[in-house]
Amino acid sequence: MRMLVVDAFADRPFTGNPAGVCLLRDEADPAWMQRVAAEMRHSETAFVRPLRDDREADYELRWFTPLVEVALCGHATMGAAHALYETGTAEPGRPVRFRTLRSGVLTVGRDAGGALSMDFPSCPAEPVAVPDGLAEALGVPVAAAGRNVQNDVLAEVADETAVRELAPDVAALARIDARGVIVTAAADAGRGYDFVSRFFAPRVLPDGGEDPVTGSAHCALAPHWAARLGRDALTGYQASARGGRVGVALRGDRVVLSGTAATVLDGELRA
Repeated sequence: MRMLVVDAFADRPFTGNPAGVCLLRDEADPAWMQRVAAEMRHSETAFVRPLRDDREADYELRWFTPLVEVALCGHATMGAAHALYETGTAEPGRPVRFRTLRSGVLTVGRDAGGALSMDFPSCPAEPVAVPDGLAEALGVPVAAAGRNVQNDVLAEVADETAVRELAPDVAALARIDARGVIVTAAADAGRGYDFVSRFFAPRVLPDGGEDPVTGSAHCALAPHWAARLGRDALTGYQASARGGRVGVALRGDRVVLSGTAATVLDGELRA
């Protein structure tokens, strides 16, 4: 079957967040999908299967990290849609509709310039007390914290420099009761984006647990910064080593995430 690697939220190869994309013909065993994801070693690998009798969706979509299956993944959804369009599997100019196990139907469209827009559920973080040990694990003071239905903790810190220079204690961060920790701050003036973030999930991701560019985290960041900045359309920058821009537009209980992607590998999976 066809297997691709796509850099999502990337304006050129080797930036943004790489995702494996496996284009299935038929149903696959979840244990096999987990083994493929472990072999790929990207933060997520997407598995796409055509649906023949579903009036609401065109494809089933599932996401696996090297360690576990996850309920929602933005960059691998973008990678999956990009792969379908690039291989000619999806019809140009027509949105792709994905049926997911725990996040409903997700729709991705592509404009004439190749930019992709994804309609995702908003996942606002409700204010909570700063979890014990979080500031110590991050190595910086936490000004405010929240938690959302994905069990991600959102931690707002002082400024962009604090986000960029984070060097967390990964073992201590893994002891925080959370799927992942979103660290964010308002962007410095004149940057061309509105807020910055980084995302750490040592419980579900290998090799230090940092995800390069995280679509699902922006489902929490969008309502957070829309409320703070008084605008529904914003641009975020995830300041990992690879880095990537994510456009966000808050629409009621949905968030439209937008960006571009690049294929870096296209081959055949034999196992």
